[in-house]
Amino acid sequence: MSSTSAPSIVIATRESRLALWQAEHVKALLQARGCQVTLLGMTTQGDQILDRSLSKVGGKGLFVKELEVALHEGRADIAVHSLKDVPMDMPEGFELACVMEREDPRDAWVSAAYARLEDLPQGAVVGTSSLRRTVLLRALRPDLKIEPLRGNLDTRLRKLDEGQYAGIVLAAAGLKRLGLSERIRHIFETDQMLPAAGQGALGIEIRSDRADLRALLAPLADAPSWRRVAAERAVSRAMGGSCSMPLAAHATIEDGVLQLRAAWGDPQGSTQLVTAHGHATATDLQAAEALGLSVAQALRQAGAH
Repeated sequence: MSSTSAPSIVIATRESRLALWQAEHVKALLQARGCQVTLLGMTTQGDQILDRSLSKVGGKGLFVKELEVALHEGRADIAVHSLKDVPMDMPEGFELACVMEREDPRDAWVSAAYARLEDLPQGAVVGTSSLRRTVLLRALRPDLKIEPLRGNLDTRLRKLDEGQYAGIVLAAAGLKRLGLSERIRHIFETDQMLPAAGQGALGIEIRSDRADLRALLAPLADAPSWRRVAAERAVSRAMGGSCSMPLAAHATIEDGVLQLRAAWGDPQGSTQLVTAHGHATATDLQAAEALGLSVAQALRQAGAH
């Protein structure tokens, strides 16, 4: 990209309403910095396979594979992802160039009839396809019937409105970004429902040989969010992290100290959670990842597998 003309950027994005909002958000930020930006909308395998849980058909990577092909072939320059959908190990030749300032990382309770999870009658049906949310819900309410819930945000809300579920659990960030905050009845505090690694954060992926884009995207990065997410993703990576892992990991920064908590549960066995936590003065990504590895080791020593 020459310095005399405006950089031209093509963003690869899924075509769900939330993915397009995220891509448009990045587009606006880049345009404000003088770039010419267009979107390349794509349908991924993860969007097409809706009759089975992700853990059974290949995991969250199904949402990013086609976007990476577009980057590899040069049809797109960058891809914008919800970080909780990005596999913990990037394929060779790709990297996260930027983690942006995080939206609310917590889970939201959405229901027409019940203000809170505690209000549900015995044996009520709750929708989620996340193994993490499944084990956390079982720990809170072992009596509930947890049923699969796939599809984009609008599809999930429609299934709830059709009466298929007494309530569903969704990421608060997606609802807020799409202006659907009024659908949220209750936001779970993290000591009740620990979030997924990277939840609420947006990441921008590039080919590793695009140093020009790395420099261009650097001003969009939020260093505290990136450190928090790096610690969380390190836990997940060390545990074999995919969406077939019933694992939660959440980091905060308090007075310059990175605090990291993680929880693991058995979807078929005991409703008891295995938990671990740690803290470190993590001023860079390497230190944040080291903290994640130590917390993952503590989880395994406590019985997680």
